[in-house]
Amino acid sequence: MLNEVTISTAIINRYMTKLTSALDLDVAIVGGGPSGLVAGYYLAKAGRKVALFDRKLSIGGGIWGGGMMFNEIVVQEAGAAVLAEFGLAGSPFEPGYYTLDSVYTTATLVHKAMAAGLLIFNLIGVDDVVIKDERVAGLVINWGAVSTLGWHIDPLTLFARYVLDATGHDAEIASVLVRKMGVRLNTETGGLVGEKSMAAERAERETVTNTREVYPGLFVSGMAANAVCGGYRMGPVFGGMLLSGKRAAESILEGLA
Repeated sequence: MLNEVTISTAIINRYMTKLTSALDLDVAIVGGGPSGLVAGYYLAKAGRKVALFDRKLSIGGGIWGGGMMFNEIVVQEAGAAVLAEFGLAGSPFEPGYYTLDSVYTTATLVHKAMAAGLLIFNLIGVDDVVIKDERVAGLVINWGAVSTLGWHIDPLTLFARYVLDATGHDAEIASVLVRKMGVRLNTETGGLVGEKSMAAERAERETVTNTREVYPGLFVSGMAANAVCGGYRMGPVFGGMLLSGKRAAESILEGLA
């Protein structure tokens, strides 16, 4: 016979165990889009303690909607190797272009990343960063609904040796760091350069080249990298996003070595 209190106790106990285990991390990823999921996969696969936080109910960022809510995405040849790592094979459209179902792709990225050991916390927002010795050293977290409702609820904090801002166009973590600390970033201007308009070919390249450590302890990837460093936007083509996540993981692993 099912007992309602036992059900509630199981959920609370297991969640608190999971959350407590994520308070001291090698890497904290903010944003559950493609670059964040891919980075989390490679970091977890390398044996690092890594967790991903996203304020939304669903994980996957912009992949779910495909292009204008047509749930298909495009990946070019450059991203094929990363797709293969996740057991995904796109359907050839024209030479160098592959299409994939956006729902299946998102579900696969999430599944593979978690199977590799990535902890994922949805409905958790990041309000601020922890600063120690002029370095990003952790996150200030709260329930995602708290900021949406505008309530004054004090947050909790966690430690991380590195933080990855994979929050997309808004580059939320880099933005709060600049706004609150007035720091100089590793960008052309020293500040948030801002995202440029659509230019898919350039954007795909720059998404990868802009993936870097922009302040001690803080990396950027995906569209957050372009927003911080001044890259173009590319729309529903995702090879650069996948490669950006892999590059972020490789760079962070070098720092952790």
